[in-house]
Amino acid sequence: MLRNSLGGESFRCHLPRRKLTQCRERKNTRRTRLHPATMPSGVTVDRTTRKYLSRNRASLQRPLHAGDLAAIDQVVVIPAFAEQDFLFHTLASLSLSSPADLERTLVLCVVNNRQPPHAGPGGIENNARTLVKLAGLVGGNELTNDGGTLRLAYIDASSPGRELGPRMGVGAARRIGLDHALAVLVENGAVDALLLSLDADCRVESGYLTAVRRHFEWSQAHAGVVAYAHRLEGSSREIAAIVSYELFLRYHASGLAWTHSPYAYPAIGSTMVCRKEAYVAVGGMNRRQAAEDFYFLQQLQKTGGVEVITGTTVRPSARSSHRVPFGTGATVRRLLVEGVSTYAVYNPEVYPVLREWLIIVGEGLNLAAGELLSRADELFPGLRRHLDQRGFSGVWPRLQQHSKTEEQLRSQFHRWFDGLETLKLIHWLRDNGLPRQGLSNVLRRAVELWGLPCPDVDWQLFDGDLETRIDVLKQLR
Repeated sequence: MLRNSLGGESFRCHLPRRKLTQCRERKNTRRTRLHPATMPSGVTVDRTTRKYLSRNRASLQRPLHAGDLAAIDQVVVIPAFAEQDFLFHTLASLSLSSPADLERTLVLCVVNNRQPPHAGPGGIENNARTLVKLAGLVGGNELTNDGGTLRLAYIDASSPGRELGPRMGVGAARRIGLDHALAVLVENGAVDALLLSLDADCRVESGYLTAVRRHFEWSQAHAGVVAYAHRLEGSSREIAAIVSYELFLRYHASGLAWTHSPYAYPAIGSTMVCRKEAYVAVGGMNRRQAAEDFYFLQQLQKTGGVEVITGTTVRPSARSSHRVPFGTGATVRRLLVEGVSTYAVYNPEVYPVLREWLIIVGEGLNLAAGELLSRADELFPGLRRHLDQRGFSGVWPRLQQHSKTEEQLRSQFHRWFDGLETLKLIHWLRDNGLPRQGLSNVLRRAVELWGLPCPDVDWQLFDGDLETRIDVLKQLR
């Protein structure tokens, strides 16, 4: 038996002896079943899921390396690129879940990279070492700790001939894992099945799986985002950078909530959860290299709602990164170079404009597009021009024509004026009279405008004192 340790955090992953022998004989490799004819007797697959699986065979070309998959009814999918130093700590935190949760949960790692030169030799070599460790764990090796038995699987999207395409990234890796997970759940005939997304460098609490499952036992929503808090690790400059970025995320989500936008949730990939049926309904995960979480959650909101899942907290890493042009890693990297004093975020006055525009539409469902646009121009000069350029004049009459009730019309409007349209409006306001401002200014104004919950702050200390910023962040959390 091989034993390894990882900085004091470790876990074990093994199979019952009979299953272990069977899996070793098959080299722990499975091709996930797709065609309805191959489904076990008694498993009913709805038409939509059947069509999805049939259309997306390409996602399942790479084999799933796994042990026994019986009785799995939820899957945690973790994409990993050059994450050998972090992934196994993430798995260790998952292994501290309750035995009942671990028994029903498959943890599926998708080790991925693009072909050279799109991926460097260091990242590819790191992935190769990760694959060796994962193969040992699935094969029965143990990492000793106080945790339970983790049901683990992995997909090799890294080795020569199995890499992602040159334009693919984390979205494609998530999709490969989620499509495999869907097929496993369908093969098991899983009812009330869940698909959970994590990142390879985050941590979860021991009650993570329990809290997520309980939420969906009482909620009718199709999807959710788990409460989050970035880990405050590293140098004071690194901590200052992630504190500033998370303050912005929470300020922005709070502002959107005040406007009553349906898209007022944080778009963080390591917090996403959805029902099996919801995943199929939105056509699966998109393959984007960046912002895959934003677009995925937007589609989930349109089809069945996204709620915030409380009772546990996901703790993402605050590492800087050059992999994508925006998001946590890119923002932290930029702030480390430029300094947090340069960080400017959306002007707080954009949210009252957005709020009033949504009220104008909500109270004017029987009005023509021209009347609504005139009111928009009275709200903010030039707003009519922006909305015209976005196609509102043509969209609104069609929405009215095809909506039988006011509630249906309101819902269809928000399907059109979605998270992306909301962001485009905010950016237009930014470029037309409401420029970005520093964090201290926007947070103070947000307290006045919509009661942002951080009243006990000495704002004179905010810009120059990291502890004051951390205190503000704690209040917002």
